[in-house]
Amino acid sequence: MTRHGYQSGRLNLPFVGICSFGKYPIVEDLSQLDADVAILGAPFDMGTQWRSGARMGPRGIRDASTLFSFGHAGAYDFEDDVVYLDPAKTKIVDVGDADIIHTDTAKSHKNIEDAVRQIRKAGALPVVLGGDHSINIPCINAFDDIEKMHVVQIDAHLDFVDERHGVRYGHGNPMRRAAEKPYVTGLSQIGIRNVSSTAREGYVDARAMGSDIQSVRHLRQMGTAAMLERIPDDVPYYVTIDIDAFDPSIAPGTGTPSHGGFLYYEVLELLDGLTKKGQVIGVDLVEVAPDYDPTGSTSILAAQLLMNFIGRILHNTA
Repeated sequence: MTRHGYQSGRLNLPFVGICSFGKYPIVEDLSQLDADVAILGAPFDMGTQWRSGARMGPRGIRDASTLFSFGHAGAYDFEDDVVYLDPAKTKIVDVGDADIIHTDTAKSHKNIEDAVRQIRKAGALPVVLGGDHSINIPCINAFDDIEKMHVVQIDAHLDFVDERHGVRYGHGNPMRRAAEKPYVTGLSQIGIRNVSSTAREGYVDARAMGSDIQSVRHLRQMGTAAMLERIPDDVPYYVTIDIDAFDPSIAPGTGTPSHGGFLYYEVLELLDGLTKKGQVIGVDLVEVAPDYDPTGSTSILAAQLLMNFIGRILHNTA
């Protein structure tokens, strides 16, 4: 124990040990889950339309997250004067990955859905590491026992394709599938820009089904506070973050990069405001494909954003 009172045990530097998310404890049996937050990997990328590789996202994010393994002390943010992720106040665990069956979307998605259901049954917040954006479909399915929720999507692409060549459960479809759920009361789709995988009729359908669509430039023009005011405040939130919402200058490791994207603090400030506005009941972060970024910057960005978002969820809802 040092004079600061919080350093004891092994030094456990970021580059040693097993790469669980944030070096948090690993729980392999979901029936024994007892935690505030459970990190679940969904290493599925068979829904991609161009570059695959997001199946390695959970592994890359976990590896990068060890940089932010705060150990005994939590994470002190001097700007907020708050210790986030205080181990004395909260319990975060890594429950490993849902079982993925190669070439079988239906079974793989079902395994993701079942794992999220078990996490929720245990009373923990599910935080899911993708995988391509199709993994959001089983995540949303796992909330069918609630009365209502609002989906907040941070993404470059609308992902509102109904069906293309018979495909309904790829990474271009998740927000359409979410909007069809009777318990999804609306969507805030933020960061949408430029050439998209969704045709004009998809935008028309999205708005007709309750979507508020805002681009990066829209948010910058109106400001974060105004964007938050557009999001309903009487409903719990499910947050889905596609890493390609960020500019590829800081997040090149993704299958469908799109220039003109967000910078880190723009998204963090939006998420921080959301946690102060209402309850976040589920999170996924998708489309990290580490092999396209030899610097590791994309995985580090994903891990840093999630650690800070989780910290704020726990602090602002305590």
